[in-house]
Amino acid sequence: MEWGEDPIETNTEPLVTTDDVRDELLTLMKIRGEFRRALHVGASLFAEEITQIAWVLPDDMQQAWGILRRYHDKGWNFTDCVSLVMMERLGIERAFAFDDHFRQFGTVIVVL
Repeated sequence: MEWGEDPIETNTEPLVTTDDVRDELLTLMKIRGEFRRALHVGASLFAEEITQIAWVLPDDMQQAWGILRRYHDKGWNFTDCVSLVMMERLGIERAFAFDDHFRQFGTVIVVL
């Protein structure tokens, strides 16, 4: 590698998502007319070929509800709050995200 070149980085960490996010993704795909694609992606998600699924517990939901109520001035939806709680519980510090909500949490490093 030459001086100044950026090395190509390969992710070596597992991709983790929640059953809540899986639900949202498959619902969105179906609503947008991507039913066949949703079936393909869903099969991979349920087999955990793409990502590990972390199950949201009742206590996680209660904590997320508290966050949603406390930060009413933010644009965070309930799933964002659940994701934050899950990341804290699982010790996950980095998120692959497309919106600014995870940056607003202040405790998460967003990677693309």
